[in-house]
Amino acid sequence: MKYISVFCGSSSGNESVFAEQAILLGKRIARRGYGVIYGGAHVGLMGAVANGALEENGEVIGVIPEFLKQKELEHKRITKMHIVETMHERKALMNELSDAVIALPGGYGTMEELFEMLTWAQLALHKKPVGLLNTLGYYDPLVAMSEEMIEKGFLKDEYRGIMIVEDNVDTLLDKMELFVPLKNDKWFEVK
Repeated sequence: MKYISVFCGSSSGNESVFAEQAILLGKRIARRGYGVIYGGAHVGLMGAVANGALEENGEVIGVIPEFLKQKELEHKRITKMHIVETMHERKALMNELSDAVIALPGGYGTMEELFEMLTWAQLALHKKPVGLLNTLGYYDPLVAMSEEMIEKGFLKDEYRGIMIVEDNVDTLLDKMELFVPLKNDKWFEVK
């Protein structure tokens, strides 16, 4: 891993621990020598991750659509900013630039980004580790839903491991560094 894409909310949530963990994640990514790829905003958890990495002199690369830049959400102090036209271009470039993905708490946008990366992993379109920082059990319902999908036959058991879920930043990064991609890319075979 060299660069980690971080998907997270443009708001900070209603508990201070969400922003605290986002700052800590940014710091820990930078201390381990990785760069942060993120959505380019200065607000919410996005800004917190970027600021945490910057505090440790880390490399922070933003990818922001022009329409969000025009709303003055662009972070002005990061290492590099890519301006794109659409949200689709944003995701594609973030994927292209990164070697791993971490999702923090967030809303629909974060979930959409996360699910696309999980789907691409399932389809063997990438072999990157996908981590979820499970602050305050935020992702517990998603983990339970994934188990339900497996139980009901909509998701193969072997895909349980494509989500690395941890509530501790260092443990999450440790597990992501040790990640071994699935060898089975025949997701479409019927048993």
